[in-house]
Amino acid sequence: MSDHHLQGPTEALLFASGQPLPADKIAGILQIQTDQVHTLIADMISSMSVEGRGLTIVEVAGGYQLCTKPVFSDIVNKLSDIQENKLSTAALETLAIVAFKQPVTKQEIEGIRGVKSDRVVTTLLDRMLIKETGRKEAIGRPILYGTTNEFLQCFGLKNLDDLPAIANLLPNKHPEE
Repeated sequence: MSDHHLQGPTEALLFASGQPLPADKIAGILQIQTDQVHTLIADMISSMSVEGRGLTIVEVAGGYQLCTKPVFSDIVNKLSDIQENKLSTAALETLAIVAFKQPVTKQEIEGIRGVKSDRVVTTLLDRMLIKETGRKEAIGRPILYGTTNEFLQCFGLKNLDDLPAIANLLPNKHPEE
C-alpha cells in the first residue's frame, strides 16, 4: 500500500513544527505505524532530492525536520542578515514621511526631519522599502520617492489606503481657551 497520500500532511506537520518531530509523534498524529513513518520520510527525502528543490528532510535530535538544502545556505544567510537588521529611528521617521507624503523628494524629507537624509534614503532604497518614482517638475528635477510592495508586505498592508489617517496619529490638541 502506497503512503503517497500522507506526504502532504507529513510535510505540513514538519513545516508547522519548525522543530524536529519524533517519528512516534508523527505516527500518532497520522494514525499510522512508526515503521511507516520512516518509510514515508525516506520516500519524501528521495523525491525532494530532485535538483532545484530548496527543501529536504533531515534526521536530527531524535526526530525529523524540514530544512533548506545546504547548497542554498548562502542565499538563506542573506535573508537572515536582512531580517536581523532593524531599522533605525531615523530610517523609520523617513519611511513614515515617504509613506504619508509620497511622492516626495529628498529635500522635502529633509525639510520635515530637519536633518540631512542621504544615508537613510540610501538604506531604505537598498532594503527595497522605497523606490524612485520619477522626477518632480521643478528646478533641478529632483527625484521623487515612494514606497514599494516590500514596504506593504513588511507592514502587513494590502495597499496604502490601509495606512492610518495622519490625524489619528497626532496627539490630541485642545483648543485654546
